[in-house]
Amino acid sequence: MTSSSSYDDGVIFGDVYYYTNQIVNIAMVGKPGESWFLVDAGMPASGKEILKVAKERFGERKPDFILLTHGHFDHVGGLVELLEKWQVPVYAHLAEFPFLNGTQDYPEPDDTVEGGLLAKISSLYPHKATNIAPYLKVLPENQTLPGFEDWSWIHTPGHSPGHISIYRAIDRVLISGDAVVTVRQDSLYKVLFQIKEVNGPPRYLTTDWDAAHQSVKTLASLDPEFLLTGHGQVMEGEEMRSQLKDLAENFHEKAVPKHGRFS
Repeated sequence: MTSSSSYDDGVIFGDVYYYTNQIVNIAMVGKPGESWFLVDAGMPASGKEILKVAKERFGERKPDFILLTHGHFDHVGGLVELLEKWQVPVYAHLAEFPFLNGTQDYPEPDDTVEGGLLAKISSLYPHKATNIAPYLKVLPENQTLPGFEDWSWIHTPGHSPGHISIYRAIDRVLISGDAVVTVRQDSLYKVLFQIKEVNGPPRYLTTDWDAAHQSVKTLASLDPEFLLTGHGQVMEGEEMRSQLKDLAENFHEKAVPKHGRFS
């Protein structure tokens, strides 16, 4: 299957659309006029922007549900405002529930970790729990998505305990969340200029590097054709697969910081 000729309009395929909300990618999966779902909810105070983008693509049709790859601040920032408007279920992994029902905060970001400027200032990033308990639903045990059974969810912990990625085998589209990213997220230079490369999860928020390594190996074994990550540009084809495989095989050298609270 061939890709879109350009990602400038955010379309990977006709039913997989994404846009970048400041520094984080948000996916909207489904064809205009048909059922769709939202993957992640962006940066703080981004609800109005997400609603505007969704309306431009889907009109007044709300998503069947919101799927969270995880609950860090840059993936749930617009969530409360979206739920006030849409009143739809939010699917997440059970291990992520404490951070989404208000019972447990994430560990503080590690500003001592090896990395660039964005790691050094990470203590400024929010880490408090979100409380959307009335809307939370556990992901189906059969590892498919409700109404979208061609998509499967995969537990990819490490960056957070209940982190998930989703994959569609028919066209090998992988939406990884932050289990892998395609920009060095702790480097201000690489974020500003969107230097495209497959990287491990953002260092300043990753708490279990052994689990993160296993998750990268799991994703590499899928042999994806298209990779949309939480941060960075879409990558595809053999170059992406080669970098993903190299990351899986040399994870400790390429991804794990030499120092930090969790390394």
